[in-house]
Amino acid sequence: MPRPAATVLLVRNSPGPADGPSPLQVFLQRRVTGMAFAGGMTVFPGGGVDPDDRPDPARWSGPEPRWWAERLGCSAELAGALVLAAVRETFEECGVLLAGPADGDPVDADVLVQGRADVVARRRTFSGLLGAADLVVRADLLRGWARWITPESSPRRYDTFFFTATVPDDQQADGATTEAVEASWWRPQDALAQWRQGAIQLMPPTLRTLRQLAEHSDTSGVLASAEQQPIEPVIPKVVRRGDEIVVVVPGDPDYPLAVDHLNPAVRP
Repeated sequence: MPRPAATVLLVRNSPGPADGPSPLQVFLQRRVTGMAFAGGMTVFPGGGVDPDDRPDPARWSGPEPRWWAERLGCSAELAGALVLAAVRETFEECGVLLAGPADGDPVDADVLVQGRADVVARRRTFSGLLGAADLVVRADLLRGWARWITPESSPRRYDTFFFTATVPDDQQADGATTEAVEASWWRPQDALAQWRQGAIQLMPPTLRTLRQLAEHSDTSGVLASAEQQPIEPVIPKVVRRGDEIVVVVPGDPDYPLAVDHLNPAVRP
């Protein structure tokens, strides 16, 4: 069975003058080459659900797991674990904590720095950090986006639920993770252009998601779209159309003729 996983599309409006027609930016990381899954690929932050990703109702704010279960199309138990994994992975991989004091105050800087270091080093569980710092998961900051399942031929299979969120005003995303060699904010259009030039490698879900994000001009458009679009499991394949490699999904006329690649990268 594919391992449940969560990925977060962190978006923001450019804090400076927009470099292009749209201020929308998304946070991307290029994973370390040689990693067991998606090595060398440019991806959104995320990872697999851990056994410790068991939400505590006392440490939860926003839509409850039962609500998320209906939105994501899974059990309430899995939905709660996915939301918690999304928050934990975002914190571990880029330092953005989608959690905070119940009264809405900003997160203490020591929690963001030392707490992250403790969680990454496995000196403390993420749930343990929430309790020690008296924080609640801010499930209201997340929106569901999509669900992608790696093909059956893949050596490592994941059932990945995509979420989107904006970065809290008092926080900054960074690249301080051992899983990535670089991380930065990208305009979706620029990331797609770099992919077409062969400068970065994208997996099918990342490619399709960037194309979807490129249709929006700012974060409000992304969040509004996330609330409307259905979330159904998708197993991608790829097909060549002329000089272009295109990701296809069930319902596409070319899907029956498409290839289930063992290598998940899609190259221009």
